[in-house]
Amino acid sequence: MIRLIKDIIFGFRFRRAVRKADRFHHITHRKYMVLVINKKLVVLSKQEVGKFVENGVFKKGTAVGDIETKALYITM
Repeated sequence: MIRLIKDIIFGFRFRRAVRKADRFHHITHRKYMVLVINKKLVVLSKQEVGKFVENGVFKKGTAVGDIETKALYITM
């Protein structure tokens, strides 16, 4: 029962993050990704992900392409 409630809440948050990514993509025409960082859904552009990799937010040796393959949703 608890797992069901957590899944429903995650579904609402995921749909909200997807709408946010689509809205940002429509405004800026950048590629946006929905990622899970520290157990939270985060919407980042591909350029922001590159800056995070350079500054060491992700593990050493992680490339932007690796993060892009693990993204839950990517705008086109």
